[in-house]
Amino acid sequence: MTDTAFEEAVERYADMVFRLAYSYLRNRADAEDVMQETLLKLYRESAFDTPEHERYWVVRVAVNECKRLLRSPWRRRTGPLEEVLETASLDTPAQSELFQQVMALPPRYRAAIYLHYYEGYSVREIASVMNANLSTVQTWLMRARGQLRTNLKEAESP
Repeated sequence: MTDTAFEEAVERYADMVFRLAYSYLRNRADAEDVMQETLLKLYRESAFDTPEHERYWVVRVAVNECKRLLRSPWRRRTGPLEEVLETASLDTPAQSELFQQVMALPPRYRAAIYLHYYEGYSVREIASVMNANLSTVQTWLMRARGQLRTNLKEAESP
């Protein structure tokens, strides 16, 4: 990959990879590490058939890097949810509450919600990226939406 092509790829994918890693790991430093490792692997890889293939490959590598980091014995524990919320800049209290509830979900649910609603991936694509069955991803999304619905209703009640 040429330097120019790599710079363009970084512009295209850096934010997406960071957001995906952050939603998965809930730690800014770890998300930056995953982003850097993913982009380094992209720099070394050069054979992509289409831009869609390249994008899919980048997301797949980012998810795998997140999983690898979570399995690492050196993994640092993330702090309380309040520390995560301090790094987020949200416009309204409703956005802040929704973000807080999404970040409280288990990692698989968070990643599935992010890929589906923020990156526009289909359930089939998410299943392929996360190396899971189609029905499993559908279940993750259903359970995540149910948990969000329940938690947001509880938060509204006095």
